[in-house]
Amino acid sequence: MFEIIFAAALSLYFIQLIIFIIGVRRKFGKLSEPELPAVTVIVAARNEEGNILGCIESLDKAIYPEKKIEIIIVNDHSADSTGTIIEKFIAGKPKFKTIIPDEPVGRLGGKTNALASAVRIARGEIILTTDADCIVSTTWVKTLASYFKSHVGFVGGFTTQAGTDLFSGMQAADFIYLLTVASGTINLGVPLSCIGNNMAYRKSVYNEVGGYEGLTFSVTEDSRLLTAIHDLKKYKIIYPLDEEALVISKPCPDWKTLFWQKKRWGVGGKESAPVGYFVMALGCISHAAILLTPFFFSATALYLCIFKFCADFFFIQPVYKKLKLKLRLTNFLAFELYFIIYVIALPFIILPNSTVKWKGRTF
Repeated sequence: MFEIIFAAALSLYFIQLIIFIIGVRRKFGKLSEPELPAVTVIVAARNEEGNILGCIESLDKAIYPEKKIEIIIVNDHSADSTGTIIEKFIAGKPKFKTIIPDEPVGRLGGKTNALASAVRIARGEIILTTDADCIVSTTWVKTLASYFKSHVGFVGGFTTQAGTDLFSGMQAADFIYLLTVASGTINLGVPLSCIGNNMAYRKSVYNEVGGYEGLTFSVTEDSRLLTAIHDLKKYKIIYPLDEEALVISKPCPDWKTLFWQKKRWGVGGKESAPVGYFVMALGCISHAAILLTPFFFSATALYLCIFKFCADFFFIQPVYKKLKLKLRLTNFLAFELYFIIYVIALPFIILPNSTVKWKGRTF
C-alpha cells in the first residue's frame, strides 16, 4: 500500500513538473530599441552598508537610453552608513536620486512603504525593482523593459545566489527550482508567486489596482501585487526565461536568516490560489513518503526515491544551462535534502504563528 501511495503521488508530481516545463519554455515578443519605454528602477535599502554599493554600481552600468531611465534609491531609515554611501556614489549622476520616506503611505510600513513612496514620484512608464543585496546584469533593465508590449502589465525575471560554497549553492538551487515553478505557472496563466528583486510592472497598472496602499498588507508584497494585477483580467503577465535578465543576489549568511526568509515566504504563500495549495500539498506528500521509506523499505520505494531526485535534477538543469549557470551535483544533493525537510516542516511553522522577523522589523 505504501508503494502504491508513493507511486501515485510521484506520478502526479512528475506530471506537474512537465506542465511547469511547458510553461517556462514559452517565448514572448520584444520591443525594438526605438520603442523602449521610459523606466524607473527602484531599490529599497535598509541597513545595507555592506551591499548597497555593489548594487548601485551595477545599476550605473545598465545599458539603456540615458533620457529614458531614472534610478530611485530609497534609504529606508537606515541606522548605518547606507545613506552616506548612496549620496556619495550618486553625486553628479543625474539619472540617480535618493529619498527617505517621511510618512507612511496609507497604512503601509517597512519595505512596502519605501517602495510605494518611490513609485509615487517615479517618472517612468515601467517600474523595475531589485534589492540592495543584488547585482544586476548590464542588460537587465533593457531586457525586462523590452517585453512590455502594449498588452503586458507585469514581467518577472530569474534570480540566482552568489557564492561557491555548499550552503550558498543549496540556496541557489532552491531559488532556481522555485522560480522555475513561478515562471511555468505564470506563463500558463496561473500566477502563484514572483520575486521582488527581479520584476517589473506598468505604473498605470499599479495605480489601477490602487498601489500598495490599496492592497491588503502582505509580508510578500511582490506576490500580492502580482495577484492584484492578475485579478484585473485585463493585462498579460509573463515570466520569460532569459539569461540577459538574470539578477544575482547574496545568499542568507546563516541558518537563522534562512529560517526567517522561508517563514516569510511561507506566510505569504498562505494567500496563494487553490492551485498553489495543491502544488504545496503534493510536495509535502511526496517528501513525507521519502522520509518514511526507511520504515517501509523495499526496492520499489528506493527506486521511487531515485526517480524523484532525477526528476528534480532534469527539471532545473536545463534552466541552469539556459541561464549559463553551472549546477554542481553536491549543491543539488544538499538542496534535495534541504527541500525535503523544509517542505514538510513549513506548514507546522507557519500555521500556529504567522509572526515574521525580517530586516530588523517584526510583522
